[in-house]
Amino acid sequence: MTQTTASAHTTTPARRSRRSPLRTLTRLALGAAMVGAGMSHLTVARTEFQAQVPEWVPADPDAVVVGSGFAEIALGGGLLLSWGAPRRRIARLLAVFFIAVFPGNLSQFVNRRDGFGLDTDAKRGVRLLFQPVLVALALYAGGARRR
Repeated sequence: MTQTTASAHTTTPARRSRRSPLRTLTRLALGAAMVGAGMSHLTVARTEFQAQVPEWVPADPDAVVVGSGFAEIALGGGLLLSWGAPRRRIARLLAVFFIAVFPGNLSQFVNRRDGFGLDTDAKRGVRLLFQPVLVALALYAGGARRR
């Protein structure tokens, strides 16, 4: 009976890894960064974000900026405030969001649009290379499982 009680209170290595301090720190940092970025879409950097919306997007640049700002706030807040399966789903949605905005980042590079300190091809190129890292961080932060 003691053995059963002890095993009921132990966690599996997979469960411990999902609760790791590094994963928690990554989740909190990424969630806060997304909320902050979303807030800047709606306030102080709104005009600069509008200038980054590619011309081929069939919508008003301000509507795109506002919509993406609300999406970032929702995804970041969800990452901060959810747990378990909902957190994993939100993390996957955040990864999809990072993939969805990649064409805009690529457009900024191809069209040499300056913005947010990205005023050289090298800086814009590094941003493009960092996008897969953001996808991986989102999945890691949410504890997304490999299938």
